[in-house]
Amino acid sequence: MIASLSNKWRRILAAALVCALGVLAAVPAQAEHVRDLASVRGVRGNALLGYGLVVGLDNSGDQTMMTPFTVQSLQSMLQNLGITIPPSATSSMMLTDIAAVMVTATLPAFAQPGQRIDVTVSALGTATSLRGGTLLMTPLKGVDGTVYAVAQGNVVIGGAGASQNGSKVQINQLAAGRIPEGATVERAVASPFQRGGMLALELNSTDFGTAAAVAHAINATLGAGTAAAQDGRTIDVKAPADPNARVDFMARVESVDVALADPPARVIINARTGSIVMNRMVTLEPAAVAHGNLSVTISTTPVVSQPGALSGGQTVVTQQSSIKVKQQGGSLMQVPQTANLSDLVNALNALGANPADLVSILQALKASGALKADLEVI
Repeated sequence: MIASLSNKWRRILAAALVCALGVLAAVPAQAEHVRDLASVRGVRGNALLGYGLVVGLDNSGDQTMMTPFTVQSLQSMLQNLGITIPPSATSSMMLTDIAAVMVTATLPAFAQPGQRIDVTVSALGTATSLRGGTLLMTPLKGVDGTVYAVAQGNVVIGGAGASQNGSKVQINQLAAGRIPEGATVERAVASPFQRGGMLALELNSTDFGTAAAVAHAINATLGAGTAAAQDGRTIDVKAPADPNARVDFMARVESVDVALADPPARVIINARTGSIVMNRMVTLEPAAVAHGNLSVTISTTPVVSQPGALSGGQTVVTQQSSIKVKQQGGSLMQVPQTANLSDLVNALNALGANPADLVSILQALKASGALKADLEVI
């Protein structure tokens, strides 16, 4: 009886193991949704720009003599409100509580009239702080010159500062701020989403393998012939002609899982900041690296030349400079072969070089063929 139960449990465990292995084999090693890899062509935001005035500042606005356009803007606004300022009073106006600003915003896709969007307000003149200010009604225009939104509201500043008797303390930026939901959409932008029988998906980055994988995954899920890759970035998708069914169809397309191959080995170098980023596919062949530093120090000392008694000469102060050059010896270090990212990081850290020097070392390793990755300098 015990032996039969044991054999029965063995069969059950063996069947469960086979099922588990089948499930694991069916799951791709690296899968991402279509919505993480691509976007629908034409479904995007549009930049908006406007010029306005911020009032109610605490003596931190524009200086009238250095920003005459602030006075002109105030005159134009007051005239539209039925208030006329004599020309003789223009030169004596001190508008330290007013600042000319540029207002920027992004009109989201499918935004409709009446919706609210956030805006960013940035000082255009000599204003030192926009804290406590209120943006007056400012039309926001698109690249075609059409007004798509109108902004107005209290400016929110995320910094703080104080100054007195020549001393100044400041945290973050005070000359720029945001107005949450500070603009009201007045006009909608037509979208090609509801027009035509074809929709185009645009990959976030050009890659023929990814384009082919996305097309295959859509066809396998929604039927053969639904998607076709046109090049390394564009995939055409046959969408339903009925506008009511198109939204549901695109939701299904964006939820499709795509099994991707390993990404190409790549090292990204920021030449301005010295930042270095590399992915997990980067490998390194055995190499030898010598690294040394050269430092130049210049020091200047004042020397006083005192004339002799009754010589009629004058005391002269001259500058005497000394220059020292110091070069640290760089020993030849062996870099072992690495097959994963952590070993590569440890090998580069063993060189004792700073990020700026690592840029040169990585370029030299790439030129020698030891670094198996694409170098991209941004």
